[in-house]
Amino acid sequence: MKTAIIIPARYGSTRFPGKPLAMLAGKTVLERVVNIAKSVTSQIPDVTYHVATDDSRIADVCTQNDIPVIITATDFETGTDRVMAAVNTLPEPPDFIINLQGDAPFTPADFVIELISAYKKNPVADIVTPVVQLSWAELDELRAHKIKTPFSGTTAILGADLRAIWFSKNIIPAIRKEEKMRLLDNLSPVYRHIGLYGYAYHALQKYVTLSLSHYEQLEGLEQLRALENGMTIQTVIVDYAGRPAMTGIDSPEDLERAEALLS
Repeated sequence: MKTAIIIPARYGSTRFPGKPLAMLAGKTVLERVVNIAKSVTSQIPDVTYHVATDDSRIADVCTQNDIPVIITATDFETGTDRVMAAVNTLPEPPDFIINLQGDAPFTPADFVIELISAYKKNPVADIVTPVVQLSWAELDELRAHKIKTPFSGTTAILGADLRAIWFSKNIIPAIRKEEKMRLLDNLSPVYRHIGLYGYAYHALQKYVTLSLSHYEQLEGLEQLRALENGMTIQTVIVDYAGRPAMTGIDSPEDLERAEALLS
């Protein structure tokens, strides 16, 4: 099975221009993400990686550091569209594509490996993505966080086969008998989604042709476009195991927090 890791890296950002090239503890944010991809390629055969960018500054840094880079157009609505455009330039289409965000330097390499392994076991899935089962303490923290920033953090409803039924910026499911459940187990029934995606090649081809869907627009969640169009999303339950659980760097304040986590 051939897997391509594509790292979309955009220089322009309203909140944090140039963030892929921002320095984080002696290395650029992008270099740290590339090192994640390198770790995966060293552990699994038939895996390649490329940075996909429309910016010459990012491309120059990649070239100077022997990082494979694909120059794409500038007029993409989402990073997923940029990933598809990059895949289309490869000598032959891969079976599976990982969209590894260029601003997510804390993504554990084993999460990527688990997505690849899950697709090998279930190649009929259209999309594979990780989730984390929250402890009650983590759920309390998420609830408190959403008071100030209600659209941060995404939760998921899973079927018995771990197929995703729904995603929401609200905390789902509601828990009617929470007090009793807290006494029985340290883990809550709430799963938090991690924005890392693996696509079957044919599924990514289909996804980028689909129009914005109704609930995708309401919630601001791209993955709902797939569900609303009958595509299957297989989830993988992962564990940070005490590692920093910071999903991405979206602002200078996030960069400062990332520096603190690394130190």
